Amino acid sequence: MRTRGTLRLATRGSALARRQASLVKEALEERRYEVELVTVETTGDQIRDELIHRLGKTGAFVRELDERVLDGDVDGAIHSMKDMPTEQPGELVTAAVPERGAPGDVLVTPDGATLAELPEGATVGTSSLRRRAQLLSERPDLEVEPLRGNVDTRLEKLLAPALQAEHQERSEADKERKANTGDEEFEPEYDRTVDEWFDDLSELERQALGREIETEYDAIVLAQAGLERSGLAYSVDYQELPTETFVPAPGQGALAVTATDGETAREIQSAIDHPRSRVETTVERTVLAELGGGCIAPLGIYAIVQGEYVYTTVSVFDRDGEESVTGSRDLPIEGHADAAREFAADLAGRGAAALIEDARTDEEGDVSAEDKPAGK
Repeated sequence: MRTRGTLRLATRGSALARRQASLVKEALEERRYEVELVTVETTGDQIRDELIHRLGKTGAFVRELDERVLDGDVDGAIHSMKDMPTEQPGELVTAAVPERGAPGDVLVTPDGATLAELPEGATVGTSSLRRRAQLLSERPDLEVEPLRGNVDTRLEKLLAPALQAEHQERSEADKERKANTGDEEFEPEYDRTVDEWFDDLSELERQALGREIETEYDAIVLAQAGLERSGLAYSVDYQELPTETFVPAPGQGALAVTATDGETAREIQSAIDHPRSRVETTVERTVLAELGGGCIAPLGIYAIVQGEYVYTTVSVFDRDGEESVTGSRDLPIEGHADAAREFAADLAGRGAAALIEDARTDEEGDVSAEDKPAGK
């Protein structure tokens, strides 16, 4: 419902979601719209102990926002496109796909190491089935451990062990410095006191100092767009992972504004829709819908417009990255959705469908095992 010309748009309440919603708000305001952001807590925000792929299956980060749209409480909802189910209520449309951010993943480490430079058996954090399979495909020796939380929380978990160890060392050095006051031959281990060192830390590093350590990660994998939009990219060392081998999740880096089909949706589309980003994400989501992988299978789909074609790469893995079906194809922009469906059908016939079905069976087995009484 429009109120006095103001667009009311729903968003999740996380720091990253609010930053992304602000990008949409600013783009609309540049076109002389008044915009109010309405924060809605979703099921995905409330449940803290589920892995991302299980949350994603039910649209846990999306459904409540779209319900507010359907109820007429707001004019539209702002989503991270990779969180959106491929099926949505018939009354809703994707009113706009603003210009996409960086689509790929990054490897974040305390010291800027590359994937190849990580030590044998290094522990890497991610709760994405896709990232896990891709990591193990490249480095079978890695230990891939679950990692949840907002971007800042994940970074704090990565940085905490080294920072806390250094803090301990500096604190002990300070005690030694005080004990040797007046000894001209004493050479302190550090030039600065622990307080001086602490004063130079970023807010992210200070938060990491107080975090309880459950798992010591040597590296974590994040979406580059999320890291950049969080404003924390300058605070950490990271390496971009190649999209050729670490094929991104469909829609990664893109935002979407949903609205009921009608005049408001058409206005939003006219104001901020980015045609190239819409074509690329339409191809990715069409392939996803045809393959039926959803969030249960390690699946990457990446499309990029090149002239009159959309160069599209797909990779489907088993959970441990040992088996895969991959393929790339130039799809004509004219009729790109139909061409994407044909490409997906070919991949399914080459074994992608079997890998996805195996992943679904494994997932159902995991859930059944969790539902059994203790000791059974």
